[in-house]
Amino acid sequence: MAKKQITYNSKIFDISYSITNQYQKDSVLFLHGWGSTKEIMQKSFEPYLNEFKHIYMDMPGFGKSPNNEVLNTDDYKNIVDIFINSLTLNTKKIVIVGHSFGGKVATKLSPKLLVLIGSSGIIEAKTFKTKLIITLSKILNTLGLANISKLFRSADVENMCENMYKTFKNIVDEDFEREFEKRKTKTLIFWGKNDNATALSSGQKIANLMINSKLIIFDGDHYFFANYSKQISKKIEENFDKL
Repeated sequence: MAKKQITYNSKIFDISYSITNQYQKDSVLFLHGWGSTKEIMQKSFEPYLNEFKHIYMDMPGFGKSPNNEVLNTDDYKNIVDIFINSLTLNTKKIVIVGHSFGGKVATKLSPKLLVLIGSSGIIEAKTFKTKLIITLSKILNTLGLANISKLFRSADVENMCENMYKTFKNIVDEDFEREFEKRKTKTLIFWGKNDNATALSSGQKIANLMINSKLIIFDGDHYFFANYSKQISKKIEENFDKL
């Protein structure tokens, strides 16, 4: 594991990252999802894609990369972009693999080959329970009872500091349909058939929006890729060779 300081908007961010196969010319960057870390991506993909340099990073606020700022997806995109450039990589044919929230960040970066794994970005209908919790939280906040409203927060953010909770609110309901639609680069979309965090219907919608994409479905939930990383890696290699 290594650390790199980068500056963005006059703020310093300490980025924790790992690099394997460091002498390979072509690179693949892995971006984890919300509430996750680089380790889950590294554990899944490190045995494969041996012809690529692997870069695993903790985005600010996750894992070993601290964050004291309130950010949005554009901020994360810019921070990752600065980080990539700081490594002096060959970015002409870089692959970026993004899981869940990492998929939104990866989409904005527009790599030569984009790989989305259960990406967020499509607004899905909220359940009655979720709508009720949102309404109760707003009422409690209005009454000055914010500490009580915290009890209703999503499990994704229940252990996060206030600035990361505000960051979560910035990104959770973003409609990314236009972002997906305007990306013309080659895209591989992988999805779990039983994903309850980002529904398969969202993956199908993303595939319809992206004209240069292919959707591949596997059994499993939001973290299906842990069991299918070998197959996903093979597809990446096959499509990279055609670029």
